[in-house]
Amino acid sequence: MKRLIIAAALAGAMLAPFSAMAAKDSVTFAQRLEPPGLDPRTGAAAAISLTTLYNIYEGLTRVDEKGMVHPSLAESWTISDDGLTYTFKLVEGAKFHDGADFDSSDVKYTFDANAAEDSQNKRKDRFTNMESVETPDANTVVIKLKERRPALLEQLSESTAVIVDPASDATNATKPVGTGPYKFESWTKGDSLKLVAADTYRDTDAVAIKNVTIRFIGDGTARLAALLAGDVDVADIPNELVGSDSLKDDFNILVGNTNGETILSTNNGNEALSKLKVRQAIAHAINRQEIIDGAMFGYGTPIGSHFAPHHPDYVDLTGTYPFDPELSKKLLAEAGYPDGLELSLKLPPVDDYARKGGQIVASQLEKAGFKIKIENVDWPKWLDEVYKKKNYDLSIVSHVEPMDIGIYARENYYFNYDNPKFNEVVAAAESAASAAERTELLQTAQKMLAEEAVNGYLFQLPRVIVVRKGLNGVWKDMPFFVTDASRISWSD
Repeated sequence: MKRLIIAAALAGAMLAPFSAMAAKDSVTFAQRLEPPGLDPRTGAAAAISLTTLYNIYEGLTRVDEKGMVHPSLAESWTISDDGLTYTFKLVEGAKFHDGADFDSSDVKYTFDANAAEDSQNKRKDRFTNMESVETPDANTVVIKLKERRPALLEQLSESTAVIVDPASDATNATKPVGTGPYKFESWTKGDSLKLVAADTYRDTDAVAIKNVTIRFIGDGTARLAALLAGDVDVADIPNELVGSDSLKDDFNILVGNTNGETILSTNNGNEALSKLKVRQAIAHAINRQEIIDGAMFGYGTPIGSHFAPHHPDYVDLTGTYPFDPELSKKLLAEAGYPDGLELSLKLPPVDDYARKGGQIVASQLEKAGFKIKIENVDWPKWLDEVYKKKNYDLSIVSHVEPMDIGIYARENYYFNYDNPKFNEVVAAAESAASAAERTELLQTAQKMLAEEAVNGYLFQLPRVIVVRKGLNGVWKDMPFFVTDASRISWSD
């Protein structure tokens, strides 16, 4: 089957134009998911950030491939001794794509809007923690916090903290306007998004790539065919095809990390799933390595809680509930389900970890006494039914935001997990006075989630990307979901 797939891709390559390789000031990316909109402050989908962050929009800070913080719209900053006041000196000469000058009033407008009662920002709590956003002059912003946030500089580099132009805020979802190196040119729904170098950008000479095309290709085999045909320059493809001989001469394979915790999302509000023994039965039924091998072809790192293994505060909790299907059956019976428990499993349209992984997880659970009904859904339906309405039992998804263990403390979040003690631990970690204190608290939070089996913790999503040789600067590791095109260039 593998040979047939590759042969089909090669056949397609011989018929297609070599458009992507022709221009050295252009690059074409293949992205498996199309964003539902283009405003990263209000949408939960990672595809929005992957498309727009650092390309169209910028924040006060930015991170690099290794997660290190750098200046962006803020050229420098100072922090008060008590950690409650941040003073940012803004860059001069920055403009929005509509020609409006960027200044401190735009930062205040954006952060105040993010904290407003009707805000749809998924990180709203970060902005409601701002006691005030002051603008003593056009190039200075002073943020006073209610509680310390040692990670604020990293948080301000995320998609939820990009700075927008008040005049275009209402239409950013379809006609985005930012200060970034690229401006929006066109969006052909179901096909592609095109960006062009912005003549308003303050450092146009540093941008080697002038034209960026992001093609939306959901099928992995089709992404491989597009690579081989020369239609795209960068793409992820099914892991089973990464070792293809057809890729050896013209492409580099990058294997790195992401912040994507792949989990068996569990509705703790469901009557049966609210019982600890049922969730423990699920945990004991899961064979992580079998899922990684079967769905991801060996790529991925097992996890036992909602935390990235490459983070310095990670603690390995994969042994909390070892794989033991017989114990699962026993726990299920003790919970009141001696004849098994029927649950739905709603899977989003991600072929490998969700759809393939879902089949494996369902089989594992059924061997432990569960009766699983799989329902494949598209992203709009998943976001509506699972994420918003919480109309589900189980699902599989990768949570890709960095350091997002705090989502378990969110009120009315789709896991329906409510633990005041956990909330206290997370709040204390966010405002910790020292790194050592923060580490201890974050490890306590990880252990609480693992012991309560809030979700089924599967594996850390890897970053496996195929890049055409000669193209430099594509991120191997992905601390945020970013396509940082302005720092990419072709070799001469």
